Amino acid sequence: MTTINQRLYTVSQAAQQAGVTRKAIRTWEDKGLLPLAERSEAGYRLFNAEDIAVLRFIRQAKTLGLTLSEVGDVFALQRDGAQPCGRVTQLLDAHIGQIDRTLAELQQLRQALVSARRTADQARRAGGDAVVCRIIETSSTAHR
Repeated sequence: MTTINQRLYTVSQAAQQAGVTRKAIRTWEDKGLLPLAERSEAGYRLFNAEDIAVLRFIRQAKTLGLTLSEVGDVFALQRDGAQPCGRVTQLLDAHIGQIDRTLAELQQLRQALVSARRTADQARRAGGDAVVCRIIETSSTAHR
């Protein structure tokens, strides 16, 4: 329960303060990342400064590539009294590893495309039968 002097924000105001959308707030509430909001007499959800800080934390975690499930895990650790920064480090390391693997795959794809492009003119000049297009059929990656 908030104190009498504490500022309360509607969902639109909270979204603006945290730099997120109202839809994001609803989604995060549905996922259990936010405590249930207080309600005004008219039934509007009301958020306090602590709620705004949580919204900003989630937004920043998403910016770093964490999933909502991972953010939930971090919150669960905190609620259980554990320091979640070690888990955050593990999550970030896992995301860095995935990015490194994706970059390597993209580099391999780029090399295959460059190679296919280089041989495109040769394949056209060579003529001959093709099922669809000799450029693709003679590509070094076509037999993988």
